[in-house]
Amino acid sequence: MSSVRRLPPLRSMAVICALGSSVLLMTGCTNADTTRSSVAEAAQTTPATNTASATNTASPSPSASLTEDQAERKALVPLAKVTWDKAADTAVKEVPEGKLVDLELKRTTAEATASTGSPSPSMPNPAPSQGAPEWEAKVAAPDGTVTRMDIDAVSGKIFRTQTEDQDADDKQQVADWLKKATQTPQQAVKVATDNAKGTVTHVELDEGDGQKVMWSVDVVSTDNWDKATVAVDATNGKVLSENVDSD
Repeated sequence: MSSVRRLPPLRSMAVICALGSSVLLMTGCTNADTTRSSVAEAAQTTPATNTASATNTASPSPSASLTEDQAERKALVPLAKVTWDKAADTAVKEVPEGKLVDLELKRTTAEATASTGSPSPSMPNPAPSQGAPEWEAKVAAPDGTVTRMDIDAVSGKIFRTQTEDQDADDKQQVADWLKKATQTPQQAVKVATDNAKGTVTHVELDEGDGQKVMWSVDVVSTDNWDKATVAVDATNGKVLSENVDSD
């Protein structure tokens, strides 16, 4: 007699399937929760390198470290295409037997552009615009009379001349300085630039302590735009002092 194997009831099969599905679902949920927890922990422990990197790479502008005077020198000095010695030669030629006593690089003022003086007799030229670079030169005749000239620092042309307002004592003082000054401005500048490297922006014959006649020479460094003022004895060419303006 053969035995017949009975299949389990359908209801029992449904229960078994339901239990199996529950186990799989719980396993999937557990894995998902573990994954989310791992991601959250990783996010908390990872440093914010992008923000720090962006902060560290930021640097101040080089021009921000310049003082107002240094910034003005940096703006003015490169504009001058005519060097101090060429401007000096141009000015001295305008006065018979004249000698340079002062020469300074500056910006053209409204006064200079106005027709208060007269153009050079040999070179009647229009004035540059206000704020343009110019050399203001002063040349003395043998009797001490000083003539001021404004020279365009780009073209090298004289655009205005004017006789300085001097009394007899003023003229005598200048004449005495010229007699004592055996060193030329060119010699004084060489001494000054041997001590301070840069561009010459001012040369002036003056009187120091103890009535010592000297040349005062300003030299601007194009590295940091500081200005060195070197005092040179006008009788022997020795350096009397050197001061650096870092402002």
